[in-house]
Amino acid sequence: MIHRFDANDAKQFRQVLGHFPTGVTIVTGMAGDEPAGFTIGSFTSVSLDPPLVGFLPQVDSDTWEAMAGGNRFCVNVLRDAQADLCWRFAKSGVGDGRFDEVDWTMSPTGCPILHGVLAWIDCTVEHSVTFGDHHFVVGRVVALHHDAEPHAPLVFYKGALGGFLAAE
Repeated sequence: MIHRFDANDAKQFRQVLGHFPTGVTIVTGMAGDEPAGFTIGSFTSVSLDPPLVGFLPQVDSDTWEAMAGGNRFCVNVLRDAQADLCWRFAKSGVGDGRFDEVDWTMSPTGCPILHGVLAWIDCTVEHSVTFGDHHFVVGRVVALHHDAEPHAPLVFYKGALGGFLAAE
């Protein structure tokens, strides 16, 4: 049976799209001299040549607004043991202590790389377009790295966080 979709039913939209598992990242940058960052699951590879990635912050994200002027960002890919970081950065604002007691170093572009992440991708903003209630920010990759140790990524699925095990 096929169900009609009511474009005004945000609950149904979220419920159905929640069946698509996503990786969990924290996008970081600088808000002036202060580190800033927020959790985001809408991260994707865009192009191999040139190397481009993208993510989709909400248009009313004050964290992204504070970072956007720097025209750079670093995507920190979380591993399964970092659910606490996911929730710590899953809020709006800057200067609220979310970096307190979080170890990090500067990326080549000057953005925070969070200690212990599975991988990081450092970018300069190539382009940003607004679609609906989100921006689509495309970044040119200038540096990247992944942990050589095998770790499971943190995954968001149907409203919950968990790890990933590959099928055999």
